[in-house]
Amino acid sequence: MQTLEDYRMFLEAVRKETGIGALVPDETGLVSVKVDDAYNVNLQFVEATGNVLCFIEIMKLPPDASKSVYRDLLVGGLFGKDTAGGYFAIEPQTETVVYNYFFDTEKAAQDVEDFVSTLEKILQLCDIWAERIRRHLSGEESENAFHEENALHEEDVEHRLHFSGSMIRA
Repeated sequence: MQTLEDYRMFLEAVRKETGIGALVPDETGLVSVKVDDAYNVNLQFVEATGNVLCFIEIMKLPPDASKSVYRDLLVGGLFGKDTAGGYFAIEPQTETVVYNYFFDTEKAAQDVEDFVSTLEKILQLCDIWAERIRRHLSGEESENAFHEENALHEEDVEHRLHFSGSMIRA
């Protein structure tokens, strides 16, 4: 995708695939959709690169969050550990953890179904990280304990895109 108009046409194909009428970008190319009453999925067309930035707020950190939370997020961001090619940011005013992922729009435009599937996998990843952060905040910081007791395997999680609590994929 090279232009905002290309992006609009791509989102039209995504709307047809998912049935989500709300996937309409504003004049800047931003789309925001509430998913599973848990996450706001934001898609922003970046005209300079022709790519789409997906960013999802995972959770707000309390002011007294332990350094293990920040360390885990930093390791994920710097070394790509358990991030599927995305990265984390922390919004400085609200201390909200945000997951960011850049889509190669040329690839995405060729297979809309794969694009939607990737979004669903990103939501699964956000669930995993939200639980991981909660465990750090509760003092259960052992990564081994997390993986042994609460390992989430892809077959265990059926995460489908939802809009205001209703399925958006058939």
